[in-house]
Amino acid sequence: MSTVVIATHNAHKFAEIGETLRALIGPGIELTQTDGKEPVEDGGTFEENALIKARAAFRHSGLPSLADDSGICVDALDGAPGIFSSRYSEEGTDAANRTKLLTALKGATKRSATFVCAVAFVTKDGERVVRAEWPGTVRAAAKGSGGFGYDPIFAPKGFTGTAAEMTSLEKASFSHRARALGLIAPAINRYHQSKN
Repeated sequence: MSTVVIATHNAHKFAEIGETLRALIGPGIELTQTDGKEPVEDGGTFEENALIKARAAFRHSGLPSLADDSGICVDALDGAPGIFSSRYSEEGTDAANRTKLLTALKGATKRSATFVCAVAFVTKDGERVVRAEWPGTVRAAAKGSGGFGYDPIFAPKGFTGTAAEMTSLEKASFSHRARALGLIAPAINRYHQSKN
């Protein structure tokens, strides 16, 4: 049994990554949540921050480690909150972040936005980073009880509701994180096969 460490302290994110990734990787790979200290995310891009987290988990555990860095980029706000999505508001809670974003967009007619996710996979043999995007718009009010973060105010392109109204299976098939995990899964499988 191989082990891949998921470098997040966010239980919602760990559950979502696990649900999506288990369907993409072969048998014999256990996913475990990091118990290491959270590193300072001082990168300037999603890719850099994902690498910072994956490298920290790898250094702590000595095991293959995966991390994602994701956020919402709003066109009317010149790409903000971007890499600062999880700490956009002073409180840093999901609800406060959504409220601040909706306040910033009050009266805006252009509400297009993109969810971005970068995923890094770090092993003793090297590093790989991928990026995926999920276009949509920011709704004027929250709707739906599923998901987390900005999901209740993000309406994905091609869907009538918000990301928080999607089933977990739909989100695991279409989201920015699902797309990025789909791109990184072959690297995880190759690494696993090379060690067995």
